[in-house]
Amino acid sequence: MGFVSSVMGFFGFGVGITIGLVIGYYLFIYFQPSDVKDPVIRPLVEQDSQTLEQLLPEIPLWVKNPDFDRVDWLNKFIEIMWPYLDKAICKTAKNIAKPIITEQIPKYKIESVEFEALTLGSLPPTFQGMKVYITEEKELIMEPSMKWAGNPNITIVAKAFGLRATVQVVDLQVFASPRITLKPLVPTFPCFAKILISLMEKPHVDFGLKLLGADAMSIPGLYRFVQELIKDQVANMYLWPQTLEVPIMDPTKAMKRPVGILNVKVVRAMKLKKKDLLGASDPYVKLKLTEDKLQSKKTTVKHKNLDPEWNEDFNLVIKDPQSQVLEVNVYDWEQVGKHDKMGLNVIPLMELTPDEPKVMTLDLLKNMDPNDVQNEKSRGQIVLELMYKPFKDDEVPKETEDLNAVEKAPEGTPESGGLLVVIVHEAQDLEGKHHTNPQVRLVFRGEEKRTKPVKKNRDPRWEEEFQFMLEEPPTNDRIHVEVVSTSRMGLLHPKEALGYVDINLSDVVTNKRTNERYHLIDSKNGRVQIELQWRTSS
Repeated sequence: MGFVSSVMGFFGFGVGITIGLVIGYYLFIYFQPSDVKDPVIRPLVEQDSQTLEQLLPEIPLWVKNPDFDRVDWLNKFIEIMWPYLDKAICKTAKNIAKPIITEQIPKYKIESVEFEALTLGSLPPTFQGMKVYITEEKELIMEPSMKWAGNPNITIVAKAFGLRATVQVVDLQVFASPRITLKPLVPTFPCFAKILISLMEKPHVDFGLKLLGADAMSIPGLYRFVQELIKDQVANMYLWPQTLEVPIMDPTKAMKRPVGILNVKVVRAMKLKKKDLLGASDPYVKLKLTEDKLQSKKTTVKHKNLDPEWNEDFNLVIKDPQSQVLEVNVYDWEQVGKHDKMGLNVIPLMELTPDEPKVMTLDLLKNMDPNDVQNEKSRGQIVLELMYKPFKDDEVPKETEDLNAVEKAPEGTPESGGLLVVIVHEAQDLEGKHHTNPQVRLVFRGEEKRTKPVKKNRDPRWEEEFQFMLEEPPTNDRIHVEVVSTSRMGLLHPKEALGYVDINLSDVVTNKRTNERYHLIDSKNGRVQIELQWRTSS
């Protein structure tokens, strides 16, 4: 009886399963649910930010924020260079930590603290994007977004009271947004003197800590305490505006600070060639050092004289006697039109012996090409007396001055007033309807000054300095800056305005120095960069 019941039960189960599958198949094929709608397909650009974050939780910053640039090339570079960067970073970290440890351990009666192992592992950090700030100062500011889930092995051994304790850091994760500033930018490789690092927000730091081989982070409450402690300590030290300063080179040498004075006496010239129609010339001499942005030194004009005598002295500041060269140019002065060049020559400063006067007679050449046959033609000679006077040790600045510091006003400046210095650097995207030969016109309290014109240039650079001596601070004054274009060939349109701007001087009086790029009024895209300084005797 029990056997029959088992057989019948098995048979009934099999029949029920078969009938259920047939009915389910029939319902699936022939009956469609009425409450199911077709999915709505929308492009990603039409989705809101919340939906996008649900679809793509790890959207890179360069997608979410247009201020950030994509830096896949940098991640690839770091990936290839990581084995070498690992060793270099660890070596630098040891050099930085060693003096700090040596200074701190006596306070806690610890015999020694040493790195038993220090490696950052095989996994490099990745950068999700980078923001770059453009300023008018000599600096480069970058804000990368960094994520690093590494496998480092950092083992520290501490000895005290005859005991030895080992601490190991493993499985490190760091998410940070540092601000990296390279300043000042200098004309010597690697082209910056210091690296300044700040954190724009508290970093996320997660790691494992083994103490004497045991996982210390498994102790209840310790993990959260250590994590918050590290965040707070790092934030107190490096959260902006606090910075970590890493010196790269001596800024004094990098900026090529003055090392001496070159005294040049222009004595006379001989056998100059006739340039004027009446059989004479009006010569004068211009002296300029290479790698120097200051204006050339000029002698007086000797009218109608082919053997002029000047006996005029000039002092030029030397920054690098091994590379700088004194350029000597002789011109024929013209009342109208361009002054004709009569000849030139150069004197490498490395040929001068310090503190020894030297008289040199130079042949005037067409140019400095030794293969040019035109240099075989006689153009006359010029006699110079030179002496290079290096600064003494007590005269050379021993520490780097602040690049933003403003020098004091010269002697004779009114005590209640000062010296307003206007430096015209450059302009961009200028556009004239008939010609573009821009020059800058400055008007301040009825006094007008102009830069030299730059021919046929929409992005001219002047680097010219102008000074206004004032009896009182120009707190409520403005200076009128106008960019104009002139053309002697344009009879119908000899002068054309390219744009202007009126600059309020209250900021420069308060801050002592400003360096801004201003959009020109009445110009479509034109901009001009003007640096202002307010120098006082105090």
